[in-house]
Amino acid sequence: MVTGGGAGIGRAVAIQCAARGDRVAVLDIDGPAAQDTVAAARATGAGAAIGLECDVSREESVARAFEQAAGSLGPLYGAFANAGMDAGGWLHELPAETWKRVLDTNLTGVYLTCKYALQQILKAGTPGSIVCTSSPAASVAFAAGAAGAYSASKGGVSALVRCMAVDYARYGIRVNAVVPGATETRLMWANVDPQAVPEMRRRICGEVPLGRLASPDEPARAVVWLLSEESSYVTGSHLVCDGGILAKASISV
Repeated sequence: MVTGGGAGIGRAVAIQCAARGDRVAVLDIDGPAAQDTVAAARATGAGAAIGLECDVSREESVARAFEQAAGSLGPLYGAFANAGMDAGGWLHELPAETWKRVLDTNLTGVYLTCKYALQQILKAGTPGSIVCTSSPAASVAFAAGAAGAYSASKGGVSALVRCMAVDYARYGIRVNAVVPGATETRLMWANVDPQAVPEMRRRICGEVPLGRLASPDEPARAVVWLLSEESSYVTGSHLVCDGGILAKASISV
């Protein structure tokens, strides 16, 4: 089960899981984008695949999607709670509605995805793995600023991952987070004027120790490893895939 699977890292994870022969459910608020990923997953070798329109901020939408996916694909054994958004703004100017929309999508959406994933895995009585998308913003402030809502939501995701890992370890359910850095996705440029993207990309590449942005396939490989039995003794962890950003001091001297 992959939320936010219509684009970016979510799409890359769905396709990489398909290449292993997994059955894949792709959820996205953009239904046609989810279906496009499903077509790519089937072409890559998915055991089966289904695409569903889902708004992760609405419980009834998440519950319905999980029910439909289980009916089509059988018991759930892995979930990637990835759907997210970013709406920037200085806190003293940020409308309460914007704050709520970011938290509802990024944090409540992860809670709802994990809630229904845990229910299905527990019902099946088998081990499972859940991976949630956090961010470097959960640990440090973005230098550009005006990311209070996004940072708060991702900090909440990181705390939730640790709690779930402890709570559900006794059932053989592992819960981890991936921490992607600057990745070439639509979300990366959500708050950037399209004309400013080339210059912003140049500046970011100069700040990342590895000297470039990630492609979605790179953090996706980290997610697929966490979902797989290759990481069978890993839970409650944050797998940082950020090109060295969190290892770097904030000043240049």
